Amino acid sequence: MGARETALCALMACRQSGAWANVVLKDYTKRDHLDSRDAALAARLCYGTIQNRAKLDFYLNQLLTQKGKSLHPVVRDILHLGLYQIYEMDKIPASAAVNESVALTKKYVKNPKAGPLVNAVLRNAVRTKGQLQEPTSYEDRYSHPAELVSLLKANLPKGKLEEVLIANNTAPETMVQVNTLRTTAEKLAEDLQREGVTAVPHPWMPDCLVLSSCGDLEKLKAFQKGDFYVQDPASKLAVLCARLPKEGARVLDCCAAPGGKSFAAAIAMEGNGSIVSCDLHQHKTALMEKGAQRLGLTNISVRLQDATVRVGEWENAMDVVLADVPCSGLGIIRKKPDIRYKDIAETEELPKLQLQILENQSAYVKKGGVLMYSTCTILKRENEQVVEAFLGDHPEFCLEPLNLPGNFPKNESGMLTLLPGEYDTDGFFICRLRRQA
Repeated sequence: MGARETALCALMACRQSGAWANVVLKDYTKRDHLDSRDAALAARLCYGTIQNRAKLDFYLNQLLTQKGKSLHPVVRDILHLGLYQIYEMDKIPASAAVNESVALTKKYVKNPKAGPLVNAVLRNAVRTKGQLQEPTSYEDRYSHPAELVSLLKANLPKGKLEEVLIANNTAPETMVQVNTLRTTAEKLAEDLQREGVTAVPHPWMPDCLVLSSCGDLEKLKAFQKGDFYVQDPASKLAVLCARLPKEGARVLDCCAAPGGKSFAAAIAMEGNGSIVSCDLHQHKTALMEKGAQRLGLTNISVRLQDATVRVGEWENAMDVVLADVPCSGLGIIRKKPDIRYKDIAETEELPKLQLQILENQSAYVKKGGVLMYSTCTILKRENEQVVEAFLGDHPEFCLEPLNLPGNFPKNESGMLTLLPGEYDTDGFFICRLRRQA
């Protein structure tokens, strides 16, 4: 199989079973034995097609003589894939996009008329490129459902909506954090260069590298040696804002999977103290144990634990509790583009769960200790409003200013919302709470 077929299979799985693109694409890339170059192309085709679905339909409706809704679903997937290559990817020859799309149609669609249809539509697309009417609405131009556009507009500062929509459709860079207990950023960059990977320092996050031409990270010697782990700077910033002590602190990471915050905490504490990393699912705790072992982080212990269920032995015992709670994920659409198509109504009950977790975890913070609340969304109902509701019932806690890098404005509120792409990060919310002594 080639990259286009892998991408098509991923698109079909997402449509048919509601699978997440990042998960199914990883599985199919391994299944189809793609090399690093084809794997990167398959990812770009799959993510780019999902990111531009409404825009591609806008063009498609102009290219078709029949109404687009009558298309066979697989034919539509193939046309989306072909149109994305023709309209959005300059380095792919139009002839290759057309011919490969027709070949996929013949393989995956039984109707003998489907191949000629795909051929005609895509050749028409090549011929009329630059001449079609362009979408004017945000919904069509940036392929965000109208309900989501309205929700984001209500939650973003004035003038920021289009910037966020654009950021959501960019290809995310690969950000990795250096395991400074084993190497340095300079040494890791040199080692990666020898493996054919370009690594440059992140603009403001120390010991963070931005990678390109990296292929499958797990195949790199530096990864296998435990010299780095994957984590967005926003997630690491949430840990750094906890200002973890390097001597003997007890830390609880209550919703820890996939483990990045626990790893960042262990490294920031220079391997001292103890960190309990919890998750609700067995397969995720197994991944965290494997990750900690690979990185050589012996001060992490992993536990299967529901964040809403009280553990008596932890009450008033933790110096720092990290609560990066389940959320709508609307800050990471650029990494998980299919989030935009999920039912928003299903996220409306999340603040109740988030508040329940925050209240339960607060019992573990000892007097004078710190409770960090974070999400990867930019909705106020899951962020500031949850914190305000918590403080209304817990006067023993107070907000504390965040200690941020120099390129950020001074923070006095104790809360920070990072917008997608604004600081070379995901969209993220960070809040620091202190239990008064």
